[in-house]
Amino acid sequence: MSARKGRVSRALACLLGSSLLVAAAGPHSADAGFLRNGVTAHRGNSGEHPENTLPALQSGIDIGADWIEIDVFRARDGKLVVTHDRATARVGDRDLDVVKSDYAELKKADVAADFRRRNKLTLAECPKQTMPLLSEVIAMVMKQRKTRLSIQPKTACVSDAVALIKRMNAQDWVGFNDGNLEYMSEVKRLAPEIPVFWDRGESDLAADIQIARDRGFEALVLNHRALTRAKVELIHKAGLRAGVWTVNDEGAMRGFLKMGVDRIYTDYPARLLRLTQFPDRPGGVERLPR
Repeated sequence: MSARKGRVSRALACLLGSSLLVAAAGPHSADAGFLRNGVTAHRGNSGEHPENTLPALQSGIDIGADWIEIDVFRARDGKLVVTHDRATARVGDRDLDVVKSDYAELKKADVAADFRRRNKLTLAECPKQTMPLLSEVIAMVMKQRKTRLSIQPKTACVSDAVALIKRMNAQDWVGFNDGNLEYMSEVKRLAPEIPVFWDRGESDLAADIQIARDRGFEALVLNHRALTRAKVELIHKAGLRAGVWTVNDEGAMRGFLKMGVDRIYTDYPARLLRLTQFPDRPGGVERLPR
């Protein structure tokens, strides 16, 4: 082959390779650089830190989960706050109605109180934590580009959340998950580029798959009592990802990984990562990204 023909061949190969990479990435390469290990830290690393607090969420990032999941309410003054229950009594040292309280009042609650009590920790070992704002959590997540944030709206606040995400230019860092079809459809209507993981339980899987495809959702996430290998295969055949919540037992984790589940929500992300990252160790299961 002549030198000129060689140069032309190499140029064509380079051009073809570039085209294939663009085609693989798609028109929007938001996934570039982010982890893809199928580990969602449920309410952050909530097995080791108070749930839905900044330390729990930062720990989920530090551990290496590819997603951390939070719950969001709108407080009385319009602030979007991160907490799972409408009342603070379960996690905190006082009982406040989140949607009937201003954020200044909600910040007075120590939302680490229950975790400290259950784990017999001192205040020094587990300091007071206040309920974070969604904007604070997004800002924290945007400081890095390996872990993303899945937002579960616990009330009708999707439009406010999406508006905040757009103001912060945070679309690449976020997704939404919930079982409320109206909420998840609103996400896709307002921001089609943001992924949606639709939570399902003991429902009609065939109907759910059709709805998910029609609405442009990326995944179906089933309760751990409802998911089987056959259901995983049906979800995959439909071109969707399969997830399961909330799995903390290592034996159950191994079982779901062997089924080919793409995403596992867990309070103990480090346990799951040990199984997925070290398949040569006892109990480990090799995970290949889909």
